[in-house]
Amino acid sequence: MNLPNKITLTRICLIPVFLFFYLADFIPYGKLVATIMFALISLTDLIDGKIARKRNLVTTLGAFMDPLADKLLVMSGLICIIAYPVTANGGGFAPMPILNPVYIGVVAVCIILAREFMITALRTLAASNGIVLKADMYGKVKTTFQFITIIYYLAYSFIVEEFYYAISGVANTVLGIVGYILLAITIILTIISGCNYMIKNKDVFKEKKKAEKENTKTDSEEIVAKEEKK
Repeated sequence: MNLPNKITLTRICLIPVFLFFYLADFIPYGKLVATIMFALISLTDLIDGKIARKRNLVTTLGAFMDPLADKLLVMSGLICIIAYPVTANGGGFAPMPILNPVYIGVVAVCIILAREFMITALRTLAASNGIVLKADMYGKVKTTFQFITIIYYLAYSFIVEEFYYAISGVANTVLGIVGYILLAITIILTIISGCNYMIKNKDVFKEKKKAEKENTKTDSEEIVAKEEKK
């Protein structure tokens, strides 16, 4: 296993550590630690890619693991944001998800999941034909904005938890609007990148059909040959 793949594997292994610090309310400033960890883990996505291209270490394993690590990291962050409630230190309001109303986060996660499932299915189909599909520029931009949006909401959850009464009012409203804008951009990029990837690699479906036709043709030839022998 080369260095870029080791970095990618490390990124996957650090996801549970990030989750621990975000969910462990008994740790002082745990959400701040989780935010910093998520940001650092996200940066490794750039590092392993640059090393792989610079040293010509691009491999099939890396092409598989890198997008997988991104998906696991993104989904872990999104689920934390929409599912785990935040409570202000000192009380004052009931625990609530950081992304309100909740249905916005649910819809966002469903869209992102749908996109990732489609791309994964496409890659699986391509792999069955001996084709390895790599991430394109649209996908990289999409992933970058997903990271930025999640980091923002993770940091926002820390601010709400520790300084809720200091930011209540206009400041909190502004922070919420900024979050919605980032989320909207992320969802738009997710849809565009998914559609672009499916359209760009539509020949994968043709390859499947071609293979099926060749198999059918071969079977027919065998049947004809057997009939001739008879």
